[in-house]
Amino acid sequence: MTTGIVGVLLAGGQSRRMGGGDKCLRTIGGVTILARIIERVQEQVGPLVINANGDSQRFAEFGLAVVADVVPDFAGPLAGILSGMEWAAEHAPGCHWIASIPTDVPFLPQNFITRLSDAMGKEGSDLACAASAGRVHPVIGLWPIKMRANLRHALIDEDVRKIDAFTENYRVAVVSFDSSPVDPFFNTNRPEDLEEAERLIKQ
Repeated sequence: MTTGIVGVLLAGGQSRRMGGGDKCLRTIGGVTILARIIERVQEQVGPLVINANGDSQRFAEFGLAVVADVVPDFAGPLAGILSGMEWAAEHAPGCHWIASIPTDVPFLPQNFITRLSDAMGKEGSDLACAASAGRVHPVIGLWPIKMRANLRHALIDEDVRKIDAFTENYRVAVVSFDSSPVDPFFNTNRPEDLEEAERLIKQ
Protein backbone atom coordinates (compact mmCIF):
# COMPACT_ATOMS: atom_id res chain seq x y z
CA MET A 1 0.00 0.00 0.00
CA THR A 2 2.87 2.39 0.70
CA THR A 3 3.51 3.06 -3.01
CA GLY A 4 -0.07 4.35 -3.17
CA ILE A 5 0.63 6.91 -0.44
CA VAL A 6 1.83 10.49 -0.94
CA GLY A 7 4.02 11.68 1.91
CA VAL A 8 3.25 15.29 2.87
CA LEU A 9 5.96 16.97 4.93
CA LEU A 10 4.22 19.71 6.90
CA ALA A 11 6.49 22.77 7.06
CA GLY A 12 3.88 25.48 6.67
CA GLY A 13 3.87 26.81 10.23
CA GLN A 14 5.38 30.03 11.51
CA SER A 15 7.65 28.44 14.17
CA ARG A 16 6.93 31.17 16.73
CA ARG A 17 8.34 29.19 19.66
CA MET A 18 11.59 28.73 17.74
CA GLY A 19 11.81 32.45 17.04
CA GLY A 20 10.51 32.24 13.48
CA GLY A 21 12.01 30.85 10.30
CA ASP A 22 11.96 27.21 9.21
CA LYS A 23 12.66 25.03 12.23
CA CYS A 24 12.98 22.02 9.93
CA LEU A 25 16.13 23.61 8.47
CA ARG A 26 17.81 23.75 11.88
CA THR A 27 20.54 21.15 12.28
CA ILE A 28 21.02 18.30 14.73
CA GLY A 29 24.38 16.57 14.59
CA GLY A 30 25.24 18.64 11.54
CA VAL A 31 22.21 17.43 9.54
CA THR A 32 19.00 19.39 9.04
CA ILE A 33 15.89 18.02 10.73
CA LEU A 34 14.16 17.92 7.35
CA ALA A 35 16.94 15.82 5.81
CA ARG A 36 16.71 13.38 8.72
CA ILE A 37 12.95 13.05 8.26
CA ILE A 38 13.18 12.61 4.48
CA GLU A 39 15.70 9.81 4.98
CA ARG A 40 13.31 8.06 7.35
CA VAL A 41 10.14 8.35 5.27
CA GLN A 42 11.16 8.23 1.63
CA GLU A 43 11.14 4.42 1.52
CA GLN A 44 7.70 4.33 3.18
CA VAL A 45 5.79 6.31 0.55
CA GLY A 46 5.44 6.89 -3.17
CA PRO A 47 5.71 10.60 -4.03
CA LEU A 48 7.00 12.92 -1.31
CA VAL A 49 6.20 16.65 -1.18
CA ILE A 50 6.87 19.56 1.15
CA ASN A 51 3.98 21.73 2.32
CA ALA A 52 5.41 25.21 2.92
CA ASN A 53 4.53 28.83 2.28
CA GLY A 54 6.70 31.61 0.94
CA ASP A 55 9.75 31.25 -1.31
CA SER A 56 10.04 27.59 -2.28
CA GLN A 57 13.68 27.99 -3.31
CA ARG A 58 14.83 27.60 0.29
CA PHE A 59 13.99 23.90 -0.08
CA ALA A 60 15.59 23.50 -3.52
CA GLU A 61 18.42 21.27 -2.27
CA PHE A 62 15.93 18.53 -1.37
CA GLY A 63 14.62 18.16 -4.92
CA LEU A 64 10.98 17.80 -3.84
CA ALA A 65 7.84 19.58 -5.00
CA VAL A 66 6.83 22.38 -2.62
CA VAL A 67 3.09 22.87 -2.15
CA ALA A 68 1.74 26.07 -0.56
CA ASP A 69 -1.40 26.12 1.60
CA VAL A 70 -4.58 26.26 -0.45
CA VAL A 71 -6.23 28.04 2.50
CA PRO A 72 -4.72 31.47 3.34
CA ASP A 73 -3.47 32.99 6.59
CA PHE A 74 -1.59 30.03 8.10
CA ALA A 75 -4.67 27.96 8.88
CA GLY A 76 -2.70 25.23 10.64
CA PRO A 77 -1.86 21.61 9.90
CA LEU A 78 -5.31 20.82 8.49
CA ALA A 79 -4.59 23.32 5.72
CA GLY A 80 -1.35 21.51 4.96
CA ILE A 81 -3.14 18.17 4.90
CA LEU A 82 -5.78 19.52 2.52
CA SER A 83 -3.06 21.03 0.32
CA GLY A 84 -1.33 17.65 0.17
CA MET A 85 -4.62 15.96 -0.78
CA GLU A 86 -5.25 18.51 -3.54
CA TRP A 87 -1.73 18.06 -4.92
CA ALA A 88 -2.05 14.27 -4.82
CA ALA A 89 -5.41 14.32 -6.60
CA GLU A 90 -3.89 16.32 -9.45
CA HIS A 91 -0.36 14.93 -9.69
CA ALA A 92 -0.55 11.39 -8.29
CA PRO A 93 -3.84 9.90 -9.52
CA GLY A 94 -2.65 6.39 -8.68
CA CYS A 95 -2.36 7.27 -5.00
CA HIS A 96 -5.38 7.14 -2.73
CA TRP A 97 -3.83 8.16 0.59
CA ILE A 98 -1.59 10.79 2.08
CA ALA A 99 0.62 10.48 5.13
CA SER A 100 0.86 13.73 7.09
CA ILE A 101 4.32 14.16 8.59
CA PRO A 102 5.35 17.13 10.75
CA THR A 103 8.87 18.36 10.09
CA ASP A 104 9.97 18.74 13.71
CA VAL A 105 10.24 15.02 14.62
CA PRO A 106 13.86 13.95 13.95
CA PHE A 107 13.45 10.48 15.50
CA LEU A 108 10.47 9.44 13.39
CA PRO A 109 10.11 5.62 13.17
CA GLN A 110 11.09 4.06 9.86
CA ASN A 111 8.03 1.81 9.91
CA PHE A 112 5.31 4.16 11.13
CA ILE A 113 3.40 4.43 7.86
CA THR A 114 3.29 0.65 7.46
CA ARG A 115 2.01 0.31 11.01
CA LEU A 116 -0.69 2.93 10.49
CA SER A 117 -1.75 1.25 7.26
CA ASP A 118 -1.87 -2.19 8.88
CA ALA A 119 -3.97 -0.87 11.78
CA MET A 120 -6.46 0.69 9.40
CA GLY A 121 -6.82 -2.60 7.56
CA LYS A 122 -7.35 -4.59 10.75
CA GLU A 123 -9.77 -2.12 12.34
CA GLY A 124 -11.62 -1.05 9.21
CA SER A 125 -11.12 2.58 10.24
CA ASP A 126 -11.41 5.70 8.08
CA LEU A 127 -7.97 7.03 8.97
CA ALA A 128 -5.12 6.48 11.42
CA CYS A 129 -2.79 8.44 13.66
CA ALA A 130 0.17 7.76 15.92
CA ALA A 131 0.52 7.84 19.71
CA SER A 132 3.40 7.54 22.18
CA ALA A 133 4.02 8.04 25.89
CA GLY A 134 0.29 8.25 26.55
CA ARG A 135 -0.22 11.06 24.03
CA VAL A 136 -2.04 10.94 20.72
CA HIS A 137 -0.34 12.74 17.80
CA PRO A 138 -3.19 13.52 15.37
CA VAL A 139 -0.92 15.41 12.97
CA ILE A 140 1.05 12.20 12.30
CA GLY A 141 -1.56 10.39 10.30
CA LEU A 142 -2.80 8.50 7.29
CA TRP A 143 -5.71 10.08 5.38
CA PRO A 144 -7.81 9.00 2.38
CA ILE A 145 -7.61 11.53 -0.43
CA LYS A 146 -11.33 11.06 -1.11
CA MET A 147 -11.89 12.96 2.16
CA ARG A 148 -10.63 16.21 0.68
CA ALA A 149 -14.04 17.68 -0.19
CA ASN A 150 -15.22 17.22 3.39
CA LEU A 151 -11.98 18.68 4.74
CA ARG A 152 -12.19 21.67 2.40
CA HIS A 153 -15.76 22.32 3.58
CA ALA A 154 -14.69 22.07 7.25
CA LEU A 155 -11.78 24.47 6.78
CA ILE A 156 -13.40 27.07 4.55
CA ASP A 157 -17.10 26.96 5.42
CA GLU A 158 -16.98 25.90 9.08
CA ASP A 159 -13.63 27.49 10.08
CA VAL A 160 -12.44 24.22 11.68
CA ARG A 161 -8.78 24.44 12.69
CA LYS A 162 -8.16 21.62 15.19
CA ILE A 163 -7.53 18.17 13.75
CA ASP A 164 -9.53 16.48 16.51
CA ALA A 165 -12.54 18.64 15.73
CA PHE A 166 -12.51 17.33 12.18
CA THR A 167 -11.66 13.68 12.85
CA GLU A 168 -14.23 13.22 15.62
CA ASN A 169 -16.73 12.40 12.88
CA TYR A 170 -14.64 9.48 11.64
CA ARG A 171 -13.32 6.15 12.88
CA VAL A 172 -9.66 6.66 13.75
CA ALA A 173 -7.16 3.87 14.37
CA VAL A 174 -4.70 5.07 17.03
CA VAL A 175 -1.38 3.24 16.84
CA SER A 176 0.85 3.36 19.91
CA PHE A 177 4.65 3.35 19.57
CA ASP A 178 7.21 2.48 22.25
CA SER A 179 8.72 5.62 23.76
CA SER A 180 11.80 3.92 25.21
CA PRO A 181 14.66 4.76 25.05
CA VAL A 182 13.59 7.81 22.97
CA ASP A 183 10.08 9.01 22.18
CA PRO A 184 9.95 8.56 18.38
CA PHE A 185 7.72 11.63 18.11
CA PHE A 186 9.87 13.94 20.23
CA ASN A 187 9.43 17.33 18.59
CA THR A 188 11.79 20.26 18.35
CA ASN A 189 9.51 23.22 18.97
CA ARG A 190 11.86 25.35 21.06
CA PRO A 191 15.62 26.06 21.21
CA GLU A 192 15.94 23.88 24.33
CA ASP A 193 14.37 21.00 22.38
CA LEU A 194 17.17 21.29 19.84
CA GLU A 195 19.69 21.00 22.66
CA GLU A 196 17.93 17.90 23.99
CA ALA A 197 17.85 16.38 20.50
CA GLU A 198 21.59 16.95 20.16
CA ARG A 199 22.07 15.10 23.43
CA LEU A 200 19.87 12.21 22.32
CA ILE A 201 21.64 11.91 18.96
CA LYS A 202 24.96 11.43 20.75
CA GLN A 203 23.66 8.62 22.92
